Amino acid sequence: MRTRLLPLLIVLMAAVLLALGMPLAVSVAGAQQQKVVVDRIDDTARFAALAQFVTAPASTDGSISASVAERRATLRREIKSYYDVYGIRAGVFYPTDAPLAAAPEDFFLPRTGEVREAFAEALLSRRSHDPRQVWPWQSRHLVVASPVIRDGDVVAVVVTDSPTGPMRSRILHGWLVIGAGEVAAMLLAIGAALRLTGWVLKPVRVLDITTHAIASGRLKSRVAVASGPPELRRLARSFNEMADNVEDVLEQQRAFVADASHQLRNPLAALLLRIELLAYELPEGNEEIASVQSEGKRLAQVLDDLLDLALAEHTEADLRVTDIGALTAERVAAWAPTAEAKGVRLVGDCPPTTAWADPVTLSSALDAVIDNAVKFTPEGESVEVRVAADGKTSTVVVTDNGPGLTDEELTRVGDRFWRSGRHQNIKGSGLGLSITRTLLAAGGGTLSYAHHERGGLKVTVAVPRSRPTA
Repeated sequence: MRTRLLPLLIVLMAAVLLALGMPLAVSVAGAQQQKVVVDRIDDTARFAALAQFVTAPASTDGSISASVAERRATLRREIKSYYDVYGIRAGVFYPTDAPLAAAPEDFFLPRTGEVREAFAEALLSRRSHDPRQVWPWQSRHLVVASPVIRDGDVVAVVVTDSPTGPMRSRILHGWLVIGAGEVAAMLLAIGAALRLTGWVLKPVRVLDITTHAIASGRLKSRVAVASGPPELRRLARSFNEMADNVEDVLEQQRAFVADASHQLRNPLAALLLRIELLAYELPEGNEEIASVQSEGKRLAQVLDDLLDLALAEHTEADLRVTDIGALTAERVAAWAPTAEAKGVRLVGDCPPTTAWADPVTLSSALDAVIDNAVKFTPEGESVEVRVAADGKTSTVVVTDNGPGLTDEELTRVGDRFWRSGRHQNIKGSGLGLSITRTLLAAGGGTLSYAHHERGGLKVTVAVPRSRPTA
């Protein structure tokens, strides 16, 4: 959930930072250019003031006065010095495009372009409009033109053509500062988002872990309600209340099953004793009394299994490092006489391997699985018990060549009181595998069923090789 929520927050924060940073970057670029334009306007205004006194018409004989010539020379020196110092081309041009003073000397008015447009606009007695914005990746120049006005007429135009390299460098530097600030703000926002999502989702993670623990059988697990938003703390308290109620209900059910099984055993034992006494009064071999005795014994077995199941659900596994191979070989040897008496061959392949298991629980599980395999295997067939291990688990696989189960029956095998309709005439209560699965689950073990490729059933008992976490 955090991996889905965090990118959403980061994208939103990045969009906000970009929405703030882009106008700021444009503003920085505009401010830098405006500063340069204002400087060029001041420069052209100063040159226009100087040129105003050197554009007087010549005398009738074509000569100009000494003062005008001196001022013209001064204007030319100023423009040349301006170009030498700042590297900005500048010139004063008559309306006929003829230069009055220009630096460098080859600076002239082109027929098209920005210089021509600015010059034409200044001839209309107004300063040229502000140049278009120059961006760091553009190599354009800034052109500013101001008219020289005398007696209400435009007698000349001052034009400056400024390179934009330094200005673009300053804009880029400003953008780098803004970018660094954006990156720092983004890192800060990501850190805040991590803390925020961690704070918000921590109760959810704890709730998920606790729910999994309860689903795995650890009914005592509860959610801590000390952190997180108020709504999630309230949810945690409600979850704990629900878990308490569920545990109470399950405890009452288990207690009822255990008490009922225990309380019914004494009356049933007395009833079976009375049936035995009654049998002595009837002719030997009476089928009805034999049937009643058989059903009574079956009922007693069911009650014993119910009590065992109720106790198994309360039992905590006594886990220890166990030699699975040796334990399995022992159970195979114990069941060999039973299998031989039925005409079934019991084969064991039990190499030594260790795992974490409760030896008593694992022995009971193997007894139940081998008992079922021998019980349902026809005479003349075999039951194989093989021990194997990988990096995580040790397994005991029991395969038989019996009738097996259908796909639908495989989904139900191990359910309480369930027995296949084809095996109702075979002794059993339908609780043995349920008890076995419950005991194995308490220690992190599993019991699974599958079809045997040669026909029959394959049952796998798996126990962890590393100590299960609490």
